[in-house]
Amino acid sequence: MSNMDNSNNIRVGIVGCGYWGSKHVRVLSSLPGVEVTLIDRDEGKRKALEPSFPIRASVPELTDVIDDLDALVIATPPTTHYPIAKQALEAGLHCMVEKPFTTTVAHGQELVDLAAAKDLRLMVGHTFEFNAAVWSLKQVIEDPSFGAVRYINSARLNLGLYQPDVDVLWDLAPHDISIMNYVLGASPTHVSAWGLKLMGERPDVAYLNMRYDQIDVSASIHVSWLDPMKVRRTTIVGEDAMVVYDDMNVEERIRVYDKGVKKEGGMSGNGPGIPLSYRHGDIHSPFVDFKEPLGLELGGFVDAIRTGEAPPVTGESGLDVVSVLCAAEESQRQNGQWVPTKPAVIDLNEHSTNGSSNGVSSNGASLQRSA
Repeated sequence: MSNMDNSNNIRVGIVGCGYWGSKHVRVLSSLPGVEVTLIDRDEGKRKALEPSFPIRASVPELTDVIDDLDALVIATPPTTHYPIAKQALEAGLHCMVEKPFTTTVAHGQELVDLAAAKDLRLMVGHTFEFNAAVWSLKQVIEDPSFGAVRYINSARLNLGLYQPDVDVLWDLAPHDISIMNYVLGASPTHVSAWGLKLMGERPDVAYLNMRYDQIDVSASIHVSWLDPMKVRRTTIVGEDAMVVYDDMNVEERIRVYDKGVKKEGGMSGNGPGIPLSYRHGDIHSPFVDFKEPLGLELGGFVDAIRTGEAPPVTGESGLDVVSVLCAAEESQRQNGQWVPTKPAVIDLNEHSTNGSSNGVSSNGASLQRSA
């Protein structure tokens, strides 16, 4: 059910006008037929944006404008995503929720079911699925010359930024999990994880191993808020080639290596007596026609509202990532033991089970996502 007015413009509210929310404001206000409303309890955040963009309204609380909107973008801290999205969906608003979708599987499933019952578009902000380099990465590994994918490794490292309500795994790993799920066309079946608490009460360095048993692929992710260099790199090893996606290398984000190792004579096993042959071939970097991923993402959300079709990244996709993160949290409690992602482990984040945190209620936002 839509609240769209007679002008056929889509009235989109943005909850949370901090670092990342302000980017949503910039992009959405540039889309034709979209009217933007700012929602944030921090008046200074709103005042900083109002002179620069065409703003329909600017208010501290969602309740002030909930009956005058068609859709909502939620760019607040993760533990507030569920109560705000639930309030919006119950009011008949389409929703786009930033990553991670929710902090429990139960909450994510409830939102997916609610959106389906009300025939509303529910999208999750996995921005890297709109990154042209990630599209190119998927094309490379799907080429028959690459061979079957055997292993993936990702590193997402930086000095900060510490988040107030989640650890480093929940903050950074959703990007890499969504990239891997997208390029492989599958979701992990089992995970193993461990984290290090070096500067605070929550892990600020973490390691996550994943198994995609249905396609026989292993993957690992290293995330850190305590690294001297900013690293955004994914390496995929195939049977016949290898590829590296380096998001920090603007000129050559994708590099394909004609390299590999094979066992000679069709021998099996991996013991020291098995002879191996190494192949060192060319390296090439395909052209990537890069466009701003957030613009493509929000354009897809608006198009889904207009057409009634499923958004490019559905709530179910967001739920797949949340299932991995919840299983990873359980694995840490079990000292790194392998934990299945389905049936899903639920309600692990005790700080989020009451539907709010840090004094943030379901009708507004006093904190903003920084990334």
